[in-house]
Formats: sequence, C-alpha cells, structure tokens
Amino acid sequence: MDRNFSVKDFSLFSFLVVLMIIMLLSMYMIDRQWSKMAQMQRLMDEQAKDLRLMQGMVRNIEQRLRKGQFAVAAKPQNTDTNLGNAPPDAFRRAALAANQDDYKEGDWYVQAIATGLKTITPLVSDVYSSNIQSYILESLLVRDSDSLEWAGLIAKDWQIHEDGLTFTFNLREDVRFSDGMPLEAKDVAFSYQFIMDERIAAPRSRAYFEKMESVTAVDQYTVEFKYKEPYFNALSLAGGMSILAKHFYEPYLEKAEKFNESKGLLLGSGPYRLPDPKGWTPDQGMVEVNRNPRYWGTVQPSFDRMLWRVIENDSARLTTFRNGDIDVYSARPREYQKLLKDDDLINRTQNFEYMSPSAGYSYIGWNQKKAGKTTRFADQRVRQAMTYLTDRKRIIDEIMLGYGEVAISPFNPRSNQHDTALKPRDFNLEKAQQLLAAAGYQDANGDGIIEDQSGAPFEFELVYFQGSEDTKRIVLFLKDLYASAGILMKPKPTEWSVMLDLLGERNFDAISLGWSSGIETDIYQMFHGKQVDNNGDNFINYKNPELDELIDKARATVDEDERMPLWQQAENIMFEDQPYTFLMRRKTMAFIDKRMQNVVITKMGLNSSSVPVEWYVPQEQQKYGD
Repeated sequence: MDRNFSVKDFSLFSFLVVLMIIMLLSMYMIDRQWSKMAQMQRLMDEQAKDLRLMQGMVRNIEQRLRKGQFAVAAKPQNTDTNLGNAPPDAFRRAALAANQDDYKEGDWYVQAIATGLKTITPLVSDVYSSNIQSYILESLLVRDSDSLEWAGLIAKDWQIHEDGLTFTFNLREDVRFSDGMPLEAKDVAFSYQFIMDERIAAPRSRAYFEKMESVTAVDQYTVEFKYKEPYFNALSLAGGMSILAKHFYEPYLEKAEKFNESKGLLLGSGPYRLPDPKGWTPDQGMVEVNRNPRYWGTVQPSFDRMLWRVIENDSARLTTFRNGDIDVYSARPREYQKLLKDDDLINRTQNFEYMSPSAGYSYIGWNQKKAGKTTRFADQRVRQAMTYLTDRKRIIDEIMLGYGEVAISPFNPRSNQHDTALKPRDFNLEKAQQLLAAAGYQDANGDGIIEDQSGAPFEFELVYFQGSEDTKRIVLFLKDLYASAGILMKPKPTEWSVMLDLLGERNFDAISLGWSSGIETDIYQMFHGKQVDNNGDNFINYKNPELDELIDKARATVDEDERMPLWQQAENIMFEDQPYTFLMRRKTMAFIDKRMQNVVITKMGLNSSSVPVEWYVPQEQQKYGD
C-alpha cells in the first residue's frame, strides 16, 4: 500500500527547506564578510605601503639636505614655440562647481549601458568601455569645454619645437597611480611602446600612432614625442594618449594572449578606481568604480562611487529610470514627447534637448568582400542605388519625429571639413532602378526579386543591434523600401558581442552602426585602404587609392586653411563612392535626476561625462552612502 504524505512528513520537509534557506543565507553572509575583510585588508596594505613610501621620501629629503643638494631651480629657458602663455587649468570648471554654496561630496552616480560589456581592459575594449576608462586612466592634456583650448592635466606645461615634429611635456611630480606608485615619464613612454607592440591586439589604436616615430623619457618627469612627418592632430594624439602604469601592464608583454583575452585589467591615476584592478568580469552585470583615495587632483571627485548597470532593453532602462535606480535616461523620440507630458517625471527630473557639436552619425556599411569573395556591394552603382532607396527624410520625420538631420558624410555639416555644395541624395526609386539595371540586375523570372546575370537573387542580411527599438523600426521600414526595387533584405537582430565578432571577421553582408565624431574628424581609421589589411576599422573592405592619397595629404597638412579643402575633396569622393549609406545625426534628448546639480551644455555637449567631474549632489538630496 502506498504511504500517504502525513502532517509529520510535511513538518519535516518544511524544516529541511527552512534549514537549507538558513544555510544558503549563512553562506551568502559569510561570503560577504570575507569580501569585506579582503577589501579592508587591501586598504590596510595600501595604507602601509603609503606609509613606507612617505618614510622613504623623508629619508631621501634628509639625505639630500645633508649633502646640500637642494637649490632653487632655474626656470627652464624655452627657445621653441610654446602653445600659449598660460594654458587653461584642467580643474577650472570642477573648482567652480566645488565652490557652489550647496556643493557636497558624496552619493553615487548611477548610469545604464545598453550593451553587455565583453571587457573593460584598455586597448582591446570598445567605445562603451572607454567612458568607464576615462574616469580611471588619465592623459597629459584635456580639452577645455568652454574655450576648446588644451589644458594641462598630467602635463604642467609643454613645448612644440620649431620643426613641428617634436613635442616636449613636463609632468607634474605629485601624480600617483591608484596603487600608490608614482606616475613618471617612463610610464608615458611605455604606454606608447605597449600600444605599438604587435603582440597586443590593438590595431585600432596603432592606426592612430603610425605617424609617431618615438616617445622617450628624457628624465624622470620629462617626455618627448617625435613624429615621422607633420600631422595636423599631433598635439591631440600625444596629449590625449591614456597613460598606462608600466609596473602593472609590462608583465603582459610576455603573456600578450592573456592580456588580449582579459576582461578587467584596469589601473590608472584617475579620480576613480576598480575595487580590484584585475578582478572585474562581465558576469557581474555592472561596473562599479570607487573614489580613488590617492587622487592627486586639485579638486577631488564629488561622487563616492559610480556605477554602470547593463540594461540592454530600452523599456527596461526607462522603467529603471522611473524607479529612480539610474540617474540619466536618453529617450527615444516617441518616448521623449510622451515623457514631456508626464508630470511626475518632469517634477523630479531636468531635461535637455540639443544637437551636440561633436554629434556622431549612424550608417549602413556595405561590405565589399566577404569570405575572400567580392560582393555585389563592391559596385559603386549598387551602393549609390542603396542610398537612393534609403529614404532618410522619412526616417527622420516618421521614426525620429524630426529629432535629427540627414548625414551627408563623416564630417559634421557645420564644420569647415564639409563642402556646403554637397546635398544629400533624396529617395528616388526610378534612379535606383536605373543604377541597378546598369549594374546587371533585373527581374528575369517575374517573381518580384531582381537577379544578377548568373540568376542569383539580390538578397542580403542587414545586421543590427537587437537592443535598439528605433533601429529595429528603421530596418523594418527599409525592408519594405528595398522590396519596392526587387531587393530582399533580411533583418538580422544581433547581440553586441556577436556584432563585434562579425566585424572582426568581416563576416557580414551589411551592418548598421554609428561612429562618434570630434571637433575635426580624422577618417583614416575608417576609410583608408591600409585599415583593411591590418584589421583596422575599415571592416567593409573599402579601398580607393585617390581617397587614400587625399587622406594622407590632409593629415600631413598642419595649416588649417590648406587642410580643409583637402578634406572637402575627400568628402566629394566618398559622396560618389557611398562606402556607407550615411543615415543621420541624432539629437540628444536626455532626462536627468534633479538631485544632480551643475548640469550644463558646453561647446563639447552636455557635461555629463566631464573628467574632472563637474556634477554633484547637495547633502539633503543624497540617497546613497558607503
């Protein structure tokens, strides 16, 4: 006879379940305690290390005093051309914020990332990781967002020599990495050498530094950059290079594969640091950085902690923002108009709508070679036809609700790089059909799909990021437009990590992505033929020797009045070639929690990612604490 489940059995079962829950909670608490103890141990080790360093410095000073080695240093004579008499103070804007009556250090700044991060290790990571790195890694110079002039950060001053090829930087002597080791000229020189080492998987960064001949530590706090030939962006390249700690990263030269495959090797001299500079992994679902207690800056960072939470879904990010769990939300057009009527949201947020002066652009890249074979997109006529079929005005009007502008080229239409005579191609089905027919495409069997001369139908996959609702709507809209010309486009929504793999392998038909822009855009990385062969960012396998020559000439032309016509000639070539169908430049529509203060729009855009940090939260509005 089967035994019935009795009250006694139920009680025993319940007891076991409760016991298991208690054991799991105990294990969790023990794990947290061990983690906390490990963190405390690291802090104690760091304090002991700092004490030893200070004792060593005192002994060194005493020895030099006894030997009479201290003397008033003579001001170095500079026979070269200096970049201005008094460069802006890098901490000027942050100091103005810190002087506000309601300024208070503390609280957390919490953001969302729309894609899962594969790695935050420098050089082998992507653009999403670079924002995080900017709070940890520092450079010699930063650009003042009001004047757009260069300001010394790690460099206290610098000189441009008469040959225009040599740049000398004198470093501050009080800068330390977050582990307590001093930042010196050898670290700057090492950073360049590390980037240029072929064992390191950094072809994108190496492409920028190809014009550089050497970086030399002249002495402990003086570093010299030498270029092989003139380069219009020479000061920006040298001054903007992220400085890597030699003692931390040098061992990875002998185990480069470990570095290339690493997830979280990140240590610098910036205002924030990782809890463990070697311990971050993607499965954490977020990135947390804490205030660097050794930060050298004349203004300390306002936030105790900064968090980036991975939230890939647009709707989930909005819900999280509504709940007050993230501090910034970049709205989509339809959302933005609805949210402006949401009184509850408006009462606790501040909103900003603007076209950034350095706004990037979205595009569709047409791959001209796949799996070693030339594709249909290698034909200029086909690429032009695809642009005629891409009704960008309707995309902006109907999907973006007017919050954007048609992109003509990689160059900002308000910059001097742009030729104002160029006008965007409007939607023109008839013109597209003529170009496709000239390229050998026609509907021979009457099935509504055009075929090439071998009878193969014109069909292709368009890869796009699956987490963007706007991009999905655009792709589905384009599918219908392309079908009107007999082209079968198959949308391929894809995870970000998979998209990166496809780009690296050049294994796609067409892909929808975006590039950021600067005050002046250097297009070498994306469109020069050399960046096909060395696995650079010319992942669409586009080559045009005439364009390559113009790019080389423009980059080597320091005089702006002579350089801009060269960029405009290059723009005209790209306008004809259409290696990309340049889609649009989008307006930023951001909502920010009202507790965030000193939020302003500058010549560089919103100061949300400014380093040194300019935002803060007044004491009475702070809601997080360590």
